[in-house]
Amino acid sequence: MSGAADYFSDFAAALKYWRGKRGYSQLRLSTESEISQRHISFLESGRSQPSKDLILKLGMVLEIPLRQRNVMLLSAGYAPAYQERKLSDPELGAVRQALDFMLAQQAPYPALVVDRLWNLAMANAPAAGMMRWLLGLPDDAALPTDGSVNVLKLMLDPHGVRQYLHNWEEVGADLLHWIQREAMGDGPGSAATVLLGELLALPGVAGMQGVGHLAPNLDRRALPFLPVTIRKDGVELNLFTTIATLGTPHDVTVHELRVESFFPADEASAAWFRARHC
Repeated sequence: MSGAADYFSDFAAALKYWRGKRGYSQLRLSTESEISQRHISFLESGRSQPSKDLILKLGMVLEIPLRQRNVMLLSAGYAPAYQERKLSDPELGAVRQALDFMLAQQAPYPALVVDRLWNLAMANAPAAGMMRWLLGLPDDAALPTDGSVNVLKLMLDPHGVRQYLHNWEEVGADLLHWIQREAMGDGPGSAATVLLGELLALPGVAGMQGVGHLAPNLDRRALPFLPVTIRKDGVELNLFTTIATLGTPHDVTVHELRVESFFPADEASAAWFRARHC
């Protein structure tokens, strides 16, 4: 959070940034927030100081991430409104149960839970088995879910999963979009910006097609999703993924969790997972 706080010198700078990022004019923001355009202008110029309730209201209208709403509150001299706890916190026990249920329902196909920086937080048995197979680990090897394993690094490292990703450049370009969005929101010096730099420093990543502007090339896709093709030991798996988030959370950690589910794109891939799950 300190990186984002350094990025915005004060509340006025933060408000202008997020209004511009969402493509709102002062008039539109005034209309949707029911705050006078004159007051919004004064807030952005620093001539007026916001109340805590006003900051929270603007955060909702502009759909600002909870972490960044806390940053805006801090920049205006208020305490954060949203808690940030570890997923292992007893108070998040119900959330873990819900996630366990979602992961179990995805079997025999893989599913995992990551935080906003794509650090692994949870994985179902098929996902753990697939990762052990790709990384050449023993079947009984523990798969850390304490945040020490970064899925993006595993996917893009030439000595990791990338060596088995037939279309790793397409997959990598899409993955980088997620972390770039976090880096843009957090600003220079943030953990997201540091991670983006580490990923771009991996061999071959910075030179991938589309990475310069990080915009997906939708014209070249015949399928309505990005396929993930894995080839190892004579096995070819054709998959696609979906990413889900938890709705209306009031905790920073929960707000930032993502559930990535893998689905087979053909019957041969489906049969491979079903056979392993038996």
